[in-house]
Amino acid sequence: MIESLLVANRGEIARRIIRTAKRLGIRAIAVHSEADAGLPFVTEADEAVCVGPANPAQSYRNVEAILAAAKSTGAQAIHPGYGFLSENADFARTVEASGLIWVGPGADAITAMGDKINARNLMAAAGVPVAPGTTDPAADLDAAVAAAAEIGYPVMVKAAAGGGGMGMGVATDETALRTEYDKVRSFAERMFGDGSVLIERYFPRVRHVEVQILGLADGRVVALGERECSVQRRNQKLVEESPSPAVSPELRERFLAAAVRAGEAVGYRNAGTVECLLVPRQRDFEEDGAGSEEFFFLEMNTRLQVEHPVTELVYGVDLVEEQLRVAAGLAPTFDPDALAPRGHAIELRINAEDPKRFLPGPGAIKTWVEPTGEGVRVDSGYTEGNTVTPFYDSLMAKLIVSGATRAEAIERARAAVAAFDLTGPKNNLPFFAELLENDEFLSGDYDTGIVSRMR
Repeated sequence: MIESLLVANRGEIARRIIRTAKRLGIRAIAVHSEADAGLPFVTEADEAVCVGPANPAQSYRNVEAILAAAKSTGAQAIHPGYGFLSENADFARTVEASGLIWVGPGADAITAMGDKINARNLMAAAGVPVAPGTTDPAADLDAAVAAAAEIGYPVMVKAAAGGGGMGMGVATDETALRTEYDKVRSFAERMFGDGSVLIERYFPRVRHVEVQILGLADGRVVALGERECSVQRRNQKLVEESPSPAVSPELRERFLAAAVRAGEAVGYRNAGTVECLLVPRQRDFEEDGAGSEEFFFLEMNTRLQVEHPVTELVYGVDLVEEQLRVAAGLAPTFDPDALAPRGHAIELRINAEDPKRFLPGPGAIKTWVEPTGEGVRVDSGYTEGNTVTPFYDSLMAKLIVSGATRAEAIERARAAVAAFDLTGPKNNLPFFAELLENDEFLSGDYDTGIVSRMR
C-alpha cells in the first residue's frame, strides 16, 4: 500500500480523503492556499504546505508548487480529488513523470473523455447509446444551423471541452441557436481555452442518472450501481440518491452493462462515473410516471464524484480506499462478482447560497452543529469559526442519510436537516426542508425541471 499521500485539493473532499488515508496508516499531506490555512483539512493532515495565495491559479492549480510540495514532504502519491487538476491529463502525466503515483485514471483515458465530441464518438463505437448529435465540432454558425436542422429542434449547444454543467445553452429555433452558439463559443474560449461546440438533441423532460465504475488493477471494469442526480439548479446537482427510483431491475442491467463497456473502451483504471440521460415517454410520464427504456450517454467524469458517498453507503465500500488500492496495484476489498446494493441513500449538498435564487452567500460561520444519529453522515469542509470565502465553490458540506428504504432515508433526511444548526453564511438548508415535503420528489417521479417548478 502507498505510504504517503499528498491531497491536491481543499475543503470537504480533501478532508474526506485524509480521513481514509489516516485510517489506513498512510501519512496524509495537505496543500492549501493562504485563504484556507485555518480549515479542518489543513489541521487534520499529518503535514501541510501552503502553495500560494487565494487565487486557485496560483495555488490549487499551480502544478509547480504542488509538485514542489510533494518533493519537499517525501510524498509517494498524489490524489487530486475532484475539480481543480483532477481531470487535467497533462498534470497526471507530469505526476507520473516525476516518479509519483497518480491516484486516478490514466492520462490517455482523461484525454479521450475530456472532449465531449470525441467521447460521444468513442462510446457510439463501443455500443453505448448516444443522443442524436454532431460527430465533429460545429466549425461556424452556418455548420451549427445545418446540424440543428438535421437533428431537429430543440437542441443543446455545448462546449466540447466543458464540464460540471458549464458552457451549455438550449435553442428552440434558429434565432435562439444563433444567440446561444455565439454565447457558448465565447464562454468556452474564455473558460476552457477551446471554443469547440457540440450540437445535440435536447430533451425537455429528462432524468440525469449516472453509474459508478471502478477500473481494477487486474484490468477488469466493474459497476457499483447507479445514482439519480436530477435535482439540479443551473445544470448543477443539489441532491443525489441511490438507487434511482426511476430504474427498474431490467433497465439497471442495461445501464451497468453500458457503463462497463464505456470503461473498457478506454482501458479505464480507478474510479470514474458514466453519466447518462434517461428520457421518459412523455405520455407515460404525464399519465402514470412510467419511465422509458431509452437512455443516452452524456459524459464520463474521470475522477471521484462529489456524490460518491451514496454509493459507498449502498454498497458498503470506501471508494477512496479502493482508489488507493488500484493505484498501488492491489486487489479490491470486495468481491467484484458479488456486488449487491443494500438499502437507500440520499445526499444533500449544503452550499453557502441563497435558498431561493441560489446565489452565493459567503461569510463567517457563527454556529456549526452537525446532525447525528443512525444513518446520518456529514462530510464537511468547515466548522464553527471558519470563513467561507468567495474564492472557491460554495459547497460547505454534504449531508448523507441512509435507510433500509427510500421512505426511511427521507424521514432521516428531514430530521437531519432540521437538526443541522448553521448560522453565518447564507445556506440552502431551507430549500432541502421544502424539497423533502414536495410531493413530486416524494413520489420518486421527478425530472431535472423539479427545482424550477418549485420556484
